[in-house]
Amino acid sequence: MPRLILIPGLAGDATMWQAQLAALPAALSPVVTDVHTRAETVEAMARALLEEHGGELILCGASMGGMVAMETARQAPQRVRGLALLGTSARPETDDMRALRESAIELFRQGRAEEVIRPNVGFAFAPQQANDPALVQAYLDFVLGAGAEQLIRQNRAVIARPDARAHLPQLRCPTLVMCGEADQLTPPECAREIAALVPGAELVLLPQCGHMLTMEKPDEVNATLLAWLARVNPSRP
Repeated sequence: MPRLILIPGLAGDATMWQAQLAALPAALSPVVTDVHTRAETVEAMARALLEEHGGELILCGASMGGMVAMETARQAPQRVRGLALLGTSARPETDDMRALRESAIELFRQGRAEEVIRPNVGFAFAPQQANDPALVQAYLDFVLGAGAEQLIRQNRAVIARPDARAHLPQLRCPTLVMCGEADQLTPPECAREIAALVPGAELVLLPQCGHMLTMEKPDEVNATLLAWLARVNPSRP
């Protein structure tokens, strides 16, 4: 039986997968990895994940977690039974985004993380969810709780991420690509590009949903994941 590994996004933790953990099949032993908090690069995060979890894997990564999932599949395609990529991009960093991240890193160094993160709410969530105080506070709690060192390290990892587009056409595992239609950070064009590159990939766009789709639309995400997992692993108990 493969194991289901949930990979958070930048500065994320199990909070962003809370609704999924309660719904996913226990037979797949779902677990949220924290390799992104202990490695310096996307490539090293993928290596750590493979070292810490043996056997066949089903990987479900969101945002930066999707980048780690794609790199893991590149490093060990024979071990990846399925790949779910949520709100992510296969592209390398652009010059404009690199400049924005470098500016943010300088503010993180100065202890001014909240000046960067709080305004980011409007980009992370669709307008409907950006007005939900409890949802926004949960997001702010785990991102700011990651601390300056993690915010700097993980932004550096994203800046230096590999261009995954080169290897995606070689993937042969069932692949699900999900994105919020209102995602401003990794817009639907990024999801469409991934789905077009991976043979047989399934593309799902969620209406009235932004970048944090596991928190914004948990019921829809869960239903999609469960249906996909039933096809990836139909013999599960």
